[in-house]
Parts: sequence; C-alpha cells; structure tokens
Amino acid sequence: MINLKNISLQLGTKVLFKDASLIINRSDKIGIIGKNGVGKSSLFAILQGEAHVDKGDAEIPNSLCISTVKQETPSLDCSAVDYVLMGDTAYWKIEQALLKAEAEEDGHKIADLHMDLANVDGYTARSRAAELLHGLGFAYEAIEQPVKSFSGGWRMRLNLAQALMAPSDIMLLDEPTNHLDMETVIWLEQWLKTYPGILLVISHDKEFLDNVITSIVHIEQQKMTRFKGDFTSFERQYAEQLMQQSAAVEKQQREKAHIQSFVDRFRAKASKARQAQSRLKALERFEDLAPIYANSPFTFSFFETHLKSQAYLLQIKDATLGYGEKVILEDVNFAISPGDRIGLLGPNGAGKSTLIKALAQSIPLLKGELLANDQLKLGYFSQHQMESLNEKESAFWHIQQLSPKVRDLDIRNFLGSFDFVSERAFEPIGKFSGGEKARLALAVIVWQKPNVLLLDEPTNHLDMDMREALVCALQDYEGAVITVSHDRHLLRSTMDQFYTVFAGKVAQFDGDIEDYSAWLAQELKDAKPKKIAAVKAEPKQERNNTKKPLLQKLKKAEAEIEALQAELKLLQEDLSHPERYSQANALQELMNKQTTCQNKLALVEASWLELSEQIESME
Repeated sequence: MINLKNISLQLGTKVLFKDASLIINRSDKIGIIGKNGVGKSSLFAILQGEAHVDKGDAEIPNSLCISTVKQETPSLDCSAVDYVLMGDTAYWKIEQALLKAEAEEDGHKIADLHMDLANVDGYTARSRAAELLHGLGFAYEAIEQPVKSFSGGWRMRLNLAQALMAPSDIMLLDEPTNHLDMETVIWLEQWLKTYPGILLVISHDKEFLDNVITSIVHIEQQKMTRFKGDFTSFERQYAEQLMQQSAAVEKQQREKAHIQSFVDRFRAKASKARQAQSRLKALERFEDLAPIYANSPFTFSFFETHLKSQAYLLQIKDATLGYGEKVILEDVNFAISPGDRIGLLGPNGAGKSTLIKALAQSIPLLKGELLANDQLKLGYFSQHQMESLNEKESAFWHIQQLSPKVRDLDIRNFLGSFDFVSERAFEPIGKFSGGEKARLALAVIVWQKPNVLLLDEPTNHLDMDMREALVCALQDYEGAVITVSHDRHLLRSTMDQFYTVFAGKVAQFDGDIEDYSAWLAQELKDAKPKKIAAVKAEPKQERNNTKKPLLQKLKKAEAEIEALQAELKLLQEDLSHPERYSQANALQELMNKQTTCQNKLALVEASWLELSEQIESME
C-alpha cells in the first residue's frame, strides 16, 4: 500500500500540493486527471522518488517495482524486439551472462543460468515481447529492424512496449494513447485490464479511462480527491458537486442552453441510423455535464462560413493515392458537401492520413482528378502544422501575419479565447508545451475562417477542457468536417457518418464506433480463407519481381505453421500422460515448450495474414 499523508510540494513559486492525501491499494486502477500544470506529472515523480515532498509523509515501500514509459528513445542498432526485452532487466541480465558463458564454454555457468532463466519465465520472453510489438501495430517483419530505423511516433510505441514488458508492481502511464490509432488503443485497453499490479494513468482520453480504470483521482486547488468508478461516473459526481456549489451561475446556464439548443436542433433532423442515435445520446449526456466545463478558460468558436451554394466543396474522382510508386488507396471516389461531418475509420497504416493529405492537396493524386469549388476555404490540422509554427515568434505574431490590418485588441481577444492571455500571447512559443502549440495551430486555422476542416488527430496533446471546447465548437460549426481520430468521444459527439479506409479502399460505413470494431474483427477473420483461395487459384501465373519474394515468404510461413501445429500436437499428447504430473521439472519444461510453441504459432499466423494482404493488394 502507498500512503501519501498531508503532503505539500512547491516547485519554484508555484504550490502544487498543500496538505494533500492519497491512499493507493494493491490492484488499484486509477485515472489521474486535472488541468495542465496542477501536478499530475509531479505526483508520478513523487512515487518514483524523483521528487521529495516539502511537508507530510510519502510512505512508499522500497521494494516496489515501478514501470514507466521513457520519453526519449536512443538511436540504437539493436532490433526492436531486443529493445523491448531490455525492459525485463532480470531476463536481459541473465541473457547477456548466458551469451558470455556460452562463448567461454563454461558448462556449469550455462546450466546455472538456464535455471535462472526458467525462474524468470525467460523461455517465453522473446515471444511475449513479439506479441506486445504486434499488439502495438508493428508488422511481424518489423520487429527485427534496428531501433534507429523507426520514426518518432513508432519509437514512442517501442518505449510503451518496453514498459509493458517490464515485470512491475505498479505501472505509471502518462498519455499512453498519444501516437496510437484506435485499434491499438483498444488492444492496449484489453492488455491493461489484465495487468495484475497497481495502474496509474494520466490521460485526457475519456473512453480509454472508462474502459480501463476503476477510480479517478482529481487534482484541483492543491488537493487530490478520489472518486469511485470510471470517468463517466466521476463526471456525474463532479457536475452534481458544482451545481450544488453554484446553481445560479449565469455562465453555466448559458452553456447548458447552448448545448440544449444544439440537441434540439439535431434531434429534429436525426435519422434512425445508429450513428445518429449514438451521437444524440452523447450530446444529451454532455448537456448534464455542462457545469464542469462552464469555468473552462477556452471559449472559442468557428466563424460563420457564409456559403452560397450546396454543391460539392471538394471531390476526388476515380483516384489512386500513394507516394511515388507506392500505391496506398485505389478507386477512390469521395465528395465533401456543406455540413458533412465524416469520421474516417481504419487500422494504422491503412491510408486515413493519406486521404486527408490528398484532400488537403499536400500530396498529388497518382491517378484521377480532384475538383474544388470556387468557394472552398480549407482548414487543415495535422502534426505537420504544429511543426511549421515559428518557435521564435509569439502567438500574437502568428495571427498578425495573417491579418496585419486587424486591430491588436481584436487579435488579443481572439487569442484569449484559446487561453493565450496577457503576456502569454507575446511570448516566443519555443518553450510552449505540446498542448499549447496544438491550441495555437487550431487558433491559426480558426482565424482563417475555413468552410471545410480536415482534422488529423486533432486532440493529441490537448487536455480535457480544450477537448470539450473543440467538441462544443465543432457542434456549432456550419462547415464540413473530415476527421481522423482515436478519440471516440469526439467522433461520437461531432460526426454524423463514417467511412472505412481498409484494404486499399474507401467505403461509406453504415454504423457507429461499436459496429466498426465488430466489423473490422470480422473482416480480419474472413481475410484468411479468402487469401488461401486466391493464392491456390493461380499457381502458374507469372509474378513480378516484387511479388515473387512475398510468395516465397508466404510458402515458408505455411510450412512453419504446419510444423508448429505438428509440434503442438506431440506436446499435447505428451502432457496427456498421467506420469508426467509426478515429474515436476519435466512437466514444467513441457509446459514452457507448449507456451513457446503457441506464441510462435500466433506470430507466424499473423505474419502469414500480413503477407497474404500484401500479395492480394498487388493483384
């Protein structure tokens, strides 16, 4: 048990905690929430012994094994799977000692180390690491690639996999869903549900918290308040508290009236489609939570679009999308009309961002045509927009460059709605946090009065208040919105329809987020027999040089699957003999072999499926 009793902590001139208390019990799964700068990361630092309280007692057992995600990934030559294995320090130490003993041909040492390896479940370590990587979106072949070959987002996934690999009593995760797509977030949720230790998560992803945690610790006014239940339960409890404290606050009433008018307007035109009903439910729930966000520092809204036509604003016809000779999507027909609210769904790497980039005209079509209405005014948000901000200049400068003749006061008032107030609006943004830069990038887009918004993961780095402000602003926005996001709350609350981007195609989807998860699982399940039939149907067909090595790998994978299935059958037969259960060491060895074989089979089958999909995309 961890017991923080009446602790106080001050960093510089800022007091983060004052006589704050928190008890953490074994197997607790806690979401840590609060506005930026209230002390969430400092709480993690206290638990890790990296920060010491100024007052009070922090009773943290010395024997506690803590796992956290590194913020930086060194540019290493070692493979991705070896990097993840380093997270299990006990295993990695034995493995390195074993390599040395084998090189020195020290038989006694080798025997001792093999016993040590068995004691730390070392024989299954590599397959467990590979499964983690595959769950986090790495292709089977990619796990042997050097760490230095991966981009920043994928290196963060490597750090997350390393943290999950590490044996621990407590796991501390700070915004673990950033840089993940929806499918990977769902996989991570399932993994964390089975984690046996204490879990503390800092996250602004409401649905992720709902699906993983069992209590909330809310940091506010230098205190830590614990609420039982998931995040949705916390919102209701907290809203009730606020209503009791200030039931007649004018701003709260205006906010509630605003949301109610939107719900009424949407209800009047909502069809019986499941995505419409799902969105209506989310909006009605949000109405009850208005008091929580009434005091938010973010009050921005989009300008009126003044569209004079209901014709298509942007259209892609009979297009092929990709990069150079690499084709990502084919036969794409996609049109955007005024008022459209479309969410793009698909697994990581399927082409969602490629479609957004093509619509934004930041990459050319490989084939087909793109038609733009004369009235089109695009607003495009992506990680690239954040990176293109001038770090030597201020938030005020970025807006003034767009409209040099606009009064300074009008710019300052506009930036104030994004919480860039007083001198903060004039400070160079180089030292801004990721969330502040994301807010500024959004502010730049809003200022330009777009009538079509292309949003690629807009909520990454945004805290909950800003996310709700964005949801609220999008609900009132009159223009069209196309969104790629793993934030299911945003998708439910602002999107009317969905398109799937999958297996090289873009298609309209008749359903909601829950329908999509089931649909994708079925598609992946159905893909296996289809791929077998396709490969066997054309054994004599000539294949190009790119396809030939893939077919060879596929054939090798099929042979491995057959061999592993045969090995599993023999092991199962061996384990069925009663005498095996009187020989503890032999039994454990057999069971370890069975586990290793099962893990290998799962990985080879996953590799076979990926190879099949690559081959089919070439036909």
